[in-house]
Amino acid sequence: MSYPSSPSPSKTASRSRVRRAGACAGVLLASVTALFSAGALHAAPALAAPTEQSSATAAVQPRSKERVTAAVLRLDGASREPVLYGRDAPYDTASIIKVDILAALLLQAQDAGRQLTDQERALAGPMIRNSDNAATNVLWRKIGQAPGLEAANKRLGLTSTKGGPGGKWGLTQTTASDQVRLLRAVFDTAGTPETHSSALNAQSRAYITSLMSRVAKDQAWGVSAASGTEWALKNGWLQRTTSGLWDVNSVGRVTVDGHHYLVAVLSDGSASMSDGVSLVERTARQAVAAAARR
Repeated sequence: MSYPSSPSPSKTASRSRVRRAGACAGVLLASVTALFSAGALHAAPALAAPTEQSSATAAVQPRSKERVTAAVLRLDGASREPVLYGRDAPYDTASIIKVDILAALLLQAQDAGRQLTDQERALAGPMIRNSDNAATNVLWRKIGQAPGLEAANKRLGLTSTKGGPGGKWGLTQTTASDQVRLLRAVFDTAGTPETHSSALNAQSRAYITSLMSRVAKDQAWGVSAASGTEWALKNGWLQRTTSGLWDVNSVGRVTVDGHHYLVAVLSDGSASMSDGVSLVERTARQAVAAAARR
Protein backbone atom coordinates (compact mmCIF):
# COMPACT_ATOMS: atom_id res chain seq x y z
CA MET A 1 0.00 0.00 0.00
CA SER A 2 1.33 3.45 -0.90
CA TYR A 3 0.90 6.57 1.27
CA PRO A 4 0.82 10.20 0.14
CA SER A 5 4.17 11.86 0.55
CA SER A 6 4.51 14.84 2.93
CA PRO A 7 4.45 18.26 1.25
CA SER A 8 7.76 19.95 0.73
CA PRO A 9 8.62 23.06 2.82
CA SER A 10 8.25 25.27 -0.27
CA LYS A 11 4.75 23.94 -0.96
CA THR A 12 3.74 24.39 2.67
CA ALA A 13 4.89 28.04 2.61
CA SER A 14 3.06 28.60 -0.65
CA ARG A 15 -0.19 27.24 0.76
CA SER A 16 0.23 29.41 3.85
CA ARG A 17 0.62 32.50 1.68
CA VAL A 18 -2.53 31.60 -0.25
CA ARG A 19 -4.50 31.20 2.99
CA ARG A 20 -3.25 34.56 4.26
CA ALA A 21 -4.11 36.27 0.95
CA GLY A 22 -7.61 34.80 1.04
CA ALA A 23 -8.13 36.04 4.59
CA CYS A 24 -6.96 39.54 3.64
CA ALA A 25 -9.32 39.58 0.65
CA GLY A 26 -12.20 38.65 2.93
CA VAL A 27 -11.39 41.52 5.31
CA LEU A 28 -11.15 43.97 2.39
CA LEU A 29 -14.52 42.86 0.98
CA ALA A 30 -16.15 43.23 4.38
CA SER A 31 -14.71 46.75 4.73
CA VAL A 32 -16.03 47.81 1.31
CA THR A 33 -19.47 46.43 2.13
CA ALA A 34 -19.55 48.34 5.42
CA LEU A 35 -18.57 51.61 3.73
CA PHE A 36 -21.16 51.21 1.02
CA SER A 37 -23.95 50.66 3.55
CA ALA A 38 -23.30 54.16 4.91
CA GLY A 39 -24.71 55.63 1.71
CA ALA A 40 -21.94 56.37 -0.77
CA LEU A 41 -18.50 54.90 -1.08
CA HIS A 42 -15.89 57.61 -1.60
CA ALA A 43 -12.52 56.88 -3.10
CA ALA A 44 -9.28 58.80 -2.72
CA PRO A 45 -9.34 62.33 -4.21
CA ALA A 46 -9.57 62.32 -7.98
CA LEU A 47 -6.26 64.08 -8.50
CA ALA A 48 -4.24 61.72 -6.30
CA ALA A 49 -1.66 59.53 -8.01
CA PRO A 50 -3.07 56.11 -8.84
CA THR A 51 -1.81 53.21 -6.77
CA GLU A 52 0.35 50.60 -8.46
CA GLN A 53 -1.57 47.58 -9.72
CA SER A 54 -0.28 44.08 -10.26
CA SER A 55 -0.71 42.50 -13.68
CA ALA A 56 -3.30 40.14 -12.16
CA THR A 57 -5.39 43.11 -10.92
CA ALA A 58 -5.07 44.94 -14.23
CA ALA A 59 -6.30 41.87 -16.07
CA VAL A 60 -9.64 41.93 -14.24
CA GLN A 61 -10.20 45.70 -14.36
CA PRO A 62 -13.83 46.26 -15.44
CA ARG A 63 -14.54 47.43 -18.96
CA SER A 64 -15.94 50.92 -19.32
CA LYS A 65 -19.65 51.26 -20.11
CA GLU A 66 -19.72 55.04 -19.90
CA ARG A 67 -22.96 56.99 -20.02
CA VAL A 68 -23.24 60.74 -19.44
CA THR A 69 -25.91 63.46 -19.46
CA ALA A 70 -25.53 67.21 -18.96
CA ALA A 71 -28.09 69.94 -18.39
CA VAL A 72 -27.16 73.63 -18.65
CA LEU A 73 -29.19 76.75 -17.90
CA ARG A 74 -27.89 80.27 -18.54
CA LEU A 75 -29.32 82.35 -15.71
CA ASP A 76 -29.52 85.59 -17.69
CA GLY A 77 -30.94 83.85 -20.77
CA ALA A 78 -34.52 84.04 -22.02
CA SER A 79 -35.43 80.42 -21.27
CA ARG A 80 -36.08 78.99 -17.80
CA GLU A 81 -35.61 75.43 -19.01
CA PRO A 82 -32.17 73.81 -19.27
CA VAL A 83 -30.59 72.68 -22.50
CA LEU A 84 -29.96 68.93 -22.39
CA TYR A 85 -26.94 67.10 -23.77
CA GLY A 86 -27.60 63.37 -23.84
CA ARG A 87 -30.63 61.41 -22.69
CA ASP A 88 -32.21 62.75 -19.48
CA ALA A 89 -32.21 59.32 -17.81
CA PRO A 90 -32.07 58.55 -14.06
CA TYR A 91 -28.67 58.21 -12.39
CA ASP A 92 -27.59 57.48 -8.82
CA THR A 93 -26.71 60.72 -7.07
CA ALA A 94 -23.83 59.56 -4.88
CA SER A 95 -22.78 62.63 -2.85
CA ILE A 96 -24.39 65.37 -4.94
CA ILE A 97 -27.51 64.49 -2.89
CA LYS A 98 -25.91 66.37 -0.01
CA VAL A 99 -27.01 69.71 -1.49
CA ASP A 100 -30.59 68.43 -1.60
CA ILE A 101 -30.35 67.15 1.99
CA LEU A 102 -29.19 70.57 3.17
CA ALA A 103 -31.97 72.31 1.22
CA ALA A 104 -34.54 70.02 2.88
CA LEU A 105 -33.04 70.72 6.32
CA LEU A 106 -33.21 74.48 5.72
CA LEU A 107 -36.81 74.27 4.51
CA GLN A 108 -37.78 72.39 7.65
CA ALA A 109 -36.05 75.01 9.80
CA GLN A 110 -37.84 77.80 7.90
CA ASP A 111 -41.18 76.07 8.52
CA ALA A 112 -40.39 75.94 12.24
CA GLY A 113 -39.47 79.63 12.23
CA ARG A 114 -35.93 78.98 13.43
CA GLN A 115 -32.29 79.09 12.36
CA LEU A 116 -30.16 75.99 12.06
CA THR A 117 -28.79 74.90 15.42
CA ASP A 118 -25.06 74.99 16.16
CA GLN A 119 -25.00 71.21 15.86
CA GLU A 120 -26.76 71.26 12.48
CA ARG A 121 -24.28 73.83 11.17
CA ALA A 122 -21.39 71.78 12.52
CA LEU A 123 -22.65 68.87 10.40
CA ALA A 124 -23.77 70.81 7.30
CA GLY A 125 -20.38 72.47 6.75
CA PRO A 126 -18.33 69.25 6.53
CA MET A 127 -21.12 67.54 4.58
CA ILE A 128 -20.82 70.05 1.72
CA ARG A 129 -17.23 71.28 1.96
CA ASN A 130 -15.56 67.92 2.69
CA SER A 131 -18.30 65.53 1.55
CA ASP A 132 -18.33 64.02 5.03
CA ASN A 133 -20.44 60.84 5.06
CA ALA A 134 -20.83 60.54 8.83
CA ALA A 135 -22.32 64.03 9.00
CA THR A 136 -24.61 63.17 6.11
CA ASN A 137 -25.89 60.06 7.87
CA VAL A 138 -27.03 62.20 10.80
CA LEU A 139 -28.71 64.88 8.67
CA TRP A 140 -30.34 62.27 6.40
CA ARG A 141 -32.08 60.87 9.47
CA LYS A 142 -32.81 64.39 10.70
CA ILE A 143 -34.81 65.32 7.58
CA GLY A 144 -36.76 62.04 7.67
CA GLN A 145 -34.73 60.15 5.05
CA ALA A 146 -36.38 59.62 1.63
CA PRO A 147 -39.93 60.76 2.61
CA GLY A 148 -38.56 64.02 4.06
CA LEU A 149 -36.38 64.61 1.02
CA GLU A 150 -39.22 64.02 -1.41
CA ALA A 151 -41.60 66.30 0.52
CA ALA A 152 -39.03 69.11 0.28
CA ASN A 153 -38.39 68.41 -3.40
CA LYS A 154 -42.06 68.94 -4.27
CA ARG A 155 -41.70 72.49 -2.99
CA LEU A 156 -38.36 72.98 -4.73
CA GLY A 157 -39.81 71.98 -8.10
CA LEU A 158 -38.03 68.64 -8.55
CA THR A 159 -40.12 66.04 -10.36
CA SER A 160 -37.81 63.09 -11.06
CA THR A 161 -35.83 62.46 -7.89
CA LYS A 162 -36.51 59.43 -5.68
CA GLY A 163 -34.80 59.08 -2.32
CA GLY A 164 -32.53 56.11 -1.64
CA PRO A 165 -33.77 53.18 0.46
CA GLY A 166 -33.27 53.29 4.22
CA GLY A 167 -29.96 54.89 5.09
CA LYS A 168 -28.55 54.62 1.56
CA TRP A 169 -28.86 58.27 0.59
CA GLY A 170 -26.16 57.79 -2.10
CA LEU A 171 -28.54 55.56 -4.07
CA THR A 172 -31.09 58.35 -4.53
CA GLN A 173 -32.07 58.47 -8.21
CA THR A 174 -32.21 61.78 -10.09
CA THR A 175 -31.92 63.33 -13.55
CA ALA A 176 -29.71 66.12 -14.84
CA SER A 177 -32.71 68.37 -15.47
CA ASP A 178 -33.97 67.81 -11.92
CA GLN A 179 -30.56 68.79 -10.57
CA VAL A 180 -30.77 72.07 -12.50
CA ARG A 181 -34.18 72.64 -10.88
CA LEU A 182 -32.51 72.22 -7.48
CA LEU A 183 -29.72 74.59 -8.49
CA ARG A 184 -32.33 77.14 -9.57
CA ALA A 185 -33.87 76.96 -6.10
CA VAL A 186 -30.45 77.90 -4.70
CA PHE A 187 -28.97 80.31 -7.26
CA ASP A 188 -31.81 81.78 -9.36
CA THR A 189 -32.83 85.00 -7.63
CA ALA A 190 -35.05 86.04 -10.55
CA GLY A 191 -37.62 83.26 -9.96
CA THR A 192 -41.25 83.62 -9.01
CA PRO A 193 -43.37 81.56 -6.59
CA GLU A 194 -44.73 79.65 -9.58
CA THR A 195 -41.22 78.44 -10.45
CA HIS A 196 -40.59 77.30 -6.86
CA SER A 197 -37.45 79.45 -6.62
CA SER A 198 -38.83 81.23 -3.55
CA ALA A 199 -39.19 78.04 -1.44
CA LEU A 200 -35.77 78.71 0.08
CA ASN A 201 -35.49 82.17 1.55
CA ALA A 202 -32.56 84.48 0.79
CA GLN A 203 -30.68 83.52 3.94
CA SER A 204 -30.95 79.80 3.20
CA ARG A 205 -29.82 80.30 -0.41
CA ALA A 206 -26.85 82.37 0.71
CA TYR A 207 -25.81 79.70 3.21
CA ILE A 208 -25.83 76.89 0.63
CA THR A 209 -23.98 79.10 -1.87
CA SER A 210 -21.28 79.96 0.66
CA LEU A 211 -20.57 76.30 1.40
CA MET A 212 -20.56 75.24 -2.27
CA SER A 213 -18.19 78.12 -3.05
CA ARG A 214 -15.67 76.96 -0.42
CA VAL A 215 -15.32 73.22 -0.92
CA ALA A 216 -12.05 71.62 0.14
CA LYS A 217 -9.24 71.59 -2.42
CA ASP A 218 -9.57 67.87 -3.06
CA GLN A 219 -13.23 68.45 -3.96
CA ALA A 220 -12.54 71.29 -6.44
CA TRP A 221 -13.06 69.46 -9.74
CA GLY A 222 -15.99 68.70 -12.03
CA VAL A 223 -18.16 71.47 -13.48
CA SER A 224 -15.54 74.03 -12.39
CA ALA A 225 -13.55 72.89 -15.45
CA ALA A 226 -15.98 74.94 -17.57
CA SER A 227 -15.29 78.11 -15.61
CA GLY A 228 -12.44 80.39 -14.72
CA THR A 229 -12.01 81.08 -11.04
CA GLU A 230 -15.63 81.72 -10.02
CA TRP A 231 -17.74 78.65 -9.27
CA ALA A 232 -19.78 76.87 -6.61
CA LEU A 233 -20.20 73.09 -6.78
CA LYS A 234 -20.78 69.71 -5.20
CA ASN A 235 -19.40 66.45 -6.54
CA GLY A 236 -20.25 62.82 -5.95
CA TRP A 237 -18.56 59.52 -6.75
CA LEU A 238 -19.43 55.93 -6.06
CA GLN A 239 -17.96 52.59 -7.10
CA ARG A 240 -20.56 49.88 -7.72
CA THR A 241 -19.90 46.68 -5.79
CA THR A 242 -21.42 44.44 -8.46
CA SER A 243 -19.60 45.73 -11.56
CA GLY A 244 -16.63 47.66 -10.16
CA LEU A 245 -17.62 50.59 -12.40
CA TRP A 246 -17.88 54.18 -11.20
CA ASP A 247 -20.66 56.76 -10.93
CA VAL A 248 -19.16 60.28 -11.06
CA ASN A 249 -21.35 63.41 -10.88
CA SER A 250 -20.89 67.16 -10.53
CA VAL A 251 -23.41 70.00 -10.13
CA GLY A 252 -23.07 73.71 -9.56
CA ARG A 253 -22.91 77.25 -10.89
CA VAL A 254 -20.07 78.46 -13.08
CA THR A 255 -19.28 81.90 -14.47
CA VAL A 256 -17.97 82.32 -18.01
CA ASP A 257 -17.38 85.73 -19.61
CA GLY A 258 -19.57 87.38 -16.97
CA HIS A 259 -22.52 85.01 -17.47
CA HIS A 260 -23.74 82.56 -14.83
CA TYR A 261 -24.61 79.00 -15.85
CA LEU A 262 -26.21 76.26 -13.80
CA VAL A 263 -24.62 72.96 -14.80
CA ALA A 264 -25.38 69.35 -13.87
CA VAL A 265 -23.32 66.50 -15.30
CA LEU A 266 -24.25 62.94 -14.33
CA SER A 267 -22.35 59.85 -15.43
CA ASP A 268 -21.91 56.17 -14.73
CA GLY A 269 -20.08 53.16 -16.13
CA SER A 270 -16.51 54.53 -15.99
CA ALA A 271 -13.74 51.99 -15.46
CA SER A 272 -12.03 54.20 -12.86
CA MET A 273 -12.77 57.32 -10.88
CA SER A 274 -10.18 59.31 -12.83
CA ASP A 275 -11.87 58.27 -16.09
CA GLY A 276 -15.20 59.43 -14.67
CA VAL A 277 -13.77 62.78 -13.59
CA SER A 278 -12.28 63.32 -17.07
CA LEU A 279 -15.61 62.45 -18.69
CA VAL A 280 -17.55 64.84 -16.44
CA GLU A 281 -15.11 67.72 -16.93
CA ARG A 282 -14.94 67.25 -20.69
CA THR A 283 -18.73 67.13 -20.92
CA ALA A 284 -19.13 70.21 -18.72
CA ARG A 285 -16.78 72.26 -20.94
CA GLN A 286 -18.50 71.15 -24.13
CA ALA A 287 -22.03 71.69 -22.79
CA VAL A 288 -21.34 75.16 -21.39
CA ALA A 289 -19.53 76.23 -24.58
CA ALA A 290 -22.51 75.05 -26.66
CA ALA A 291 -24.97 76.85 -24.37
CA ALA A 292 -22.92 80.05 -24.63
CA ARG A 293 -23.30 80.02 -28.42
CA ARG A 294 -27.09 79.90 -28.28
